[in-house]
Amino acid sequence: MKPILDSRQLMAFEALARSGSFTKAAREIFLTQSAVSHAIKALEREMGVRLFDRVGKRAQLTQAGEELLLHASRILREMRDARSAIDEMQNWGYSRLRVGASTTACQHILPTVLREFKQSFPQCSIRIEPGDQSRQFELLRASQIDLALTLQTPGQTDLNFVPLFDDELRFVVSPLHPWGRLGRALREDLPTELLVLYNTGSYTSRLVTEYFRRQDTTLGNFIELGSMEAIKELVKVGIGAGILAPWIAQRELLDGSLVSVPLGRSRLKRTWGICHLKGRRLTLAEETFTGLCHAVAETIHQTVDEVADAPAEQALA
Repeated sequence: MKPILDSRQLMAFEALARSGSFTKAAREIFLTQSAVSHAIKALEREMGVRLFDRVGKRAQLTQAGEELLLHASRILREMRDARSAIDEMQNWGYSRLRVGASTTACQHILPTVLREFKQSFPQCSIRIEPGDQSRQFELLRASQIDLALTLQTPGQTDLNFVPLFDDELRFVVSPLHPWGRLGRALREDLPTELLVLYNTGSYTSRLVTEYFRRQDTTLGNFIELGSMEAIKELVKVGIGAGILAPWIAQRELLDGSLVSVPLGRSRLKRTWGICHLKGRRLTLAEETFTGLCHAVAETIHQTVDEVADAPAEQALA
């Protein structure tokens, strides 16, 4: 009978497969580069196949390595889950919740959810990892967070997505802006209009770019900011037109310091939800958190109805 695979070798293998670098893999699992190299050589010897090709300074998986990675990731995930389950049994009444979320979700969704959650799980240890969407997916796959509150993105076949609510991206402008007084945006203004956009490397920014590409519209000047709050403040003083979802600017739209107008004749919608690794069974704390997010989503739907006061037919002229 062939020996059972060593978990430490599998950890080194998985870390190297993800990073492609012996140095990065060693740093991630707190070993020396030499120890990682020896672990990989021992694993290849036991498997009887080459698992990596050395291409320059990078290590690339062979076909056999790709097959092993499918099993190794599942095995290590089960081992981590087993450790977590035993830890919870040893500390009855205690649990943990690790959530990844964008800064927008941290500011506008999580406060209400966490306030309600702590009433049901007062002794639960909660950690929030703010960051962009790609970072959340990385943390999920590395089992460094349990759930991610994020936007639905195509192509994430290894993740399960639980929809919460849809929103619509629109222009927001000062009420003194020509579009604010008119109640709609003018297509001929777009090439010269200063647009205030959220992080141009983000998924939302890609959605906006693709939307106007389909409309055969060229965006001219723009300012890139990493904060929705900063976008609102800049637009409120009359500097350009921002693009965001109305529920994020509920207060400003209701008090009249901002005005929302459609991007164009067709709507640009997104879907928010909870992401977790596919096949992973959620704990009671995680299920409760997801349920509370659904409740907050209902409130956001009501907010959207209140602040989206521009009729749908007020499209880009």
